[in-house]
Amino acid sequence: MSSIAATDQTISTEKAKVIQPAWVRVMHWINAVAMILMIMSGWQIYNASPLFDFRFDRSITLGGWLGGALLWHFAAMWLLMLNGLAYLVTGLATGRFRRKLLPVSPSAVIADIKAALTFKLSHADLTVYNAVQKLLYLGIILVGIVVVLSGLSIWKPVQLHWLVTLFGDYPAARYVHFVCMALICAFLVIHILLALLVPKSLRAMIIGR
Repeated sequence: MSSIAATDQTISTEKAKVIQPAWVRVMHWINAVAMILMIMSGWQIYNASPLFDFRFDRSITLGGWLGGALLWHFAAMWLLMLNGLAYLVTGLATGRFRRKLLPVSPSAVIADIKAALTFKLSHADLTVYNAVQKLLYLGIILVGIVVVLSGLSIWKPVQLHWLVTLFGDYPAARYVHFVCMALICAFLVIHILLALLVPKSLRAMIIGR
């Protein structure tokens, strides 16, 4: 009886184990909505003055025209900035970033990539990020900071001329902003694919367990 009770207690403990706390889940989904709005409206803004010899199809843009896209982009910008700032402050204050994302080393990343390619990468414990996840999350945080700064320099090039200078000039800031957008899109594709391959990670981001 004691062994059965112990087993039941273990199962109960595992069921009660919180993988993603509430603040992470709320900020994650707010960020997802804000990012999608910014990307789609950003594509419409890009179409008005393209950097390259292509345009995004109107069916995947937001705003209908330049003025409407700018309104959507600025509205989503504040949501993304405030939510992102809250996420950074909370992640640092609670020590989550240190526990989850550090340390990470090139050798660990290479080893985990090899394990993933041979389908030997373990996903048994979702509370522990592998080296590839750590690298991706650290990278996307950095890209998020750069895309905000480059976006601000494009938005207010006169008032924030020092920020424009940091990127070189106004056209360079646009290219940096575009590259960051492309990196974020690539991250989202990988992120969604991994969520589909490991469905319990998606469940954890919805219910926390």
